[in-house]
Amino acid sequence: LWADDIFRRAVTNNLLLLVGAGATILVLALLLSHALRGGGRMAKVARAVYLFPQIISLVVVAVLWQFIFNPTGLFNAGLDKLGLGNLSKPWLGESKWALPAVGVTFIWWAVGFYIMLFEAGLKQVPEEVNEAAALDGSLGWHRFRHVTWPLLWSVKRVAVIYLVINSMNVFALVFLMTRGGPDHSSEVMLTHLYEQAFVNSSFGYATAVAIGNFFVVMALTLLILFVFRRNPVEGRR
Repeated sequence: LWADDIFRRAVTNNLLLLVGAGATILVLALLLSHALRGGGRMAKVARAVYLFPQIISLVVVAVLWQFIFNPTGLFNAGLDKLGLGNLSKPWLGESKWALPAVGVTFIWWAVGFYIMLFEAGLKQVPEEVNEAAALDGSLGWHRFRHVTWPLLWSVKRVAVIYLVINSMNVFALVFLMTRGGPDHSSEVMLTHLYEQAFVNSSFGYATAVAIGNFFVVMALTLLILFVFRRNPVEGRR
């Protein structure tokens, strides 16, 4: 498998989505969940907005963003309105920008789930802990870093595992938006598997790709479980 340039590129693209889009998702989810912690009417509206991508079909998401990134679509139209028309390009039609465009779509689709996950985690932080931290003069970033962040240990572990699974098994978005092109620049493991099985009828090779995908996901999951093997809060008790 590793002798196949396309397979290597597919694995690399999956890892780029995991690291690039995954890190962006986690940061946005943490910031937005913390901002929405207070509740209120605006928080309810915001929850409806960020959960919207989760309740619509991935096919609809892919078609919507394919239209946005179309050469005559909303993104280029927005650049023109801002006087940045010289930056307009066929985002899904250029090797350099196809994968980042898919990554943006992936972030928009996935971030709502992780906001909800971190919101649930923040609600589990005992209020007396925050009150004690405030009495000790721990505020803002200092409180978040030394009090809230360690208490989100189990939520962080679940979030990262889900990110690995979603990033390494992404298929519909890539297939519907770019089909792995142009020139395999946005190829991921599952689109490569599909091409080998249903276009080239190389079912044996497609099976090998599926097994390779399984072992990559398993290895990353075991690595995460190893990294998060010990709760730092329990370790200090």
